[in-house]
Amino acid sequence: MMNLKTKIRAFPTIPNKNICVPIGSMLAVQYFYEKLNFSDVFGKHKSRGLDLNSLLIGLVSYKLTENFSIKEAGKWLNQKEILEILNLESFHEKVLYRTLEILGRNKEEILSDILGNLFSVYDFEETDINLDWTSITLYGTKSKLGKFGYSRDHRPDKLQITVGVSELKKSINIPIGVTVNKGNVLDLKHFPETYNKVKSKLKKGSLIVFDKGANTVENIKLIQEDKMTYLTSMKLNSSDDKIIEKFDVTKAEQIDSEKGIYGIKIVKPNSIKYFYLSESLQEKQLEAKARTVLKKLQEAKEIQEIIVKNKKLPKKFRINNELIEIDYSFKTKLEELSDDEAIELLKSSIINGREGFFCLKSNKNLTLEKALEIYREKDSIEKIFNSLKNEIQIKPLRVWSENSIHGAIILGFIAQLFISLMRYEFEEIKHKSTKFIKKSLKNLTLTIKFVKNGLRNYIFANFDKINSLIVTKMGTIP
Repeated sequence: MMNLKTKIRAFPTIPNKNICVPIGSMLAVQYFYEKLNFSDVFGKHKSRGLDLNSLLIGLVSYKLTENFSIKEAGKWLNQKEILEILNLESFHEKVLYRTLEILGRNKEEILSDILGNLFSVYDFEETDINLDWTSITLYGTKSKLGKFGYSRDHRPDKLQITVGVSELKKSINIPIGVTVNKGNVLDLKHFPETYNKVKSKLKKGSLIVFDKGANTVENIKLIQEDKMTYLTSMKLNSSDDKIIEKFDVTKAEQIDSEKGIYGIKIVKPNSIKYFYLSESLQEKQLEAKARTVLKKLQEAKEIQEIIVKNKKLPKKFRINNELIEIDYSFKTKLEELSDDEAIELLKSSIINGREGFFCLKSNKNLTLEKALEIYREKDSIEKIFNSLKNEIQIKPLRVWSENSIHGAIILGFIAQLFISLMRYEFEEIKHKSTKFIKKSLKNLTLTIKFVKNGLRNYIFANFDKINSLIVTKMGTIP
């Protein structure tokens, strides 16, 4: 048998001066920057040196292209071809840190102007909003904003800040405000600042949706005083146990036959409770608690065996801190109980009867199905947090001063705003993730071909469905 060999076709590889730069992100950023008249928003905050607007267009474009660090952003922006497109002169990376400082120093006015311009350009048909809060890991110890707190980034060993976002809810899904607070500030304390930043643009009767972490009498009063409505979730307490005892699925309204969700409405003078039972959730929660019961039983058996053999308690059962010295004795109840009796004892302490039940509360009269649908749609703001952290990549924050932190968050917020506006304007990409939109914009390149007599040819390449759609509307570079 004859072996067939294939050889890649040879192409001429003569070195040349041609340059290829990613241009899609820059076109997109420039389009929305001009449409929202951001030149007026930012231009008034810097009169000397390099043009602040050009620097911001460059920084936001970098966030949607590479986005490693401010230092790397400086290298990217200082490419001769990028400088020419932005009409900038070569600069030191310290200029970018000063840019963040300027944003942070003027954060109140800047965010207010962004909100005002956004609503003057877009006539949003609805102004119902979702509110939510998250934490972002902070590297550095100099800022007073950095505090230890409940870490959503799963880094309890690091200082953090808390960030609140307000989003126009489905089907608009555009972030309209952002707030930054200390890392140990709870949602219930952060709520007024996040809400107050955007309420001036909300129509009377707008629905404010938030979770139970911010559900307090004071926060609800704040909403009602502004003639707004709200929908939130509630923590179940002992008073709800009476409702659970009497809950009868044969008399309740069926909301979802597939998941076995049933509900009842409890109307009070100033609010309505939407009380639900989810049989699928109940099953999952009971399975999880059953695993906990078996785990605790196994631990008790291990300790009982150690008692019988008069051995030292294993490290996993002891206080693991070199600064704490303690003498203690221990015993189990297994000497008196059979396995079945032990399991029943554990079940009685772990299973409380609330499994599968949850409750929403509102001052707006909705159907049980609609209330649940609206609250579930609040997950869209979780997608914004994921996009900000992992795709726009504002985490971890590697800036030091308080103003720089605020500046970095504003920069990420603008990048996310532009991505969300792309989805809003183009139905075809409404459900595309930030990751895919970024990739598409980055793929669109501009090749600068040098020819005789110093002339240049500009060649756009790597069009796809997403960047073709966007760039066609945005035009070309000036």
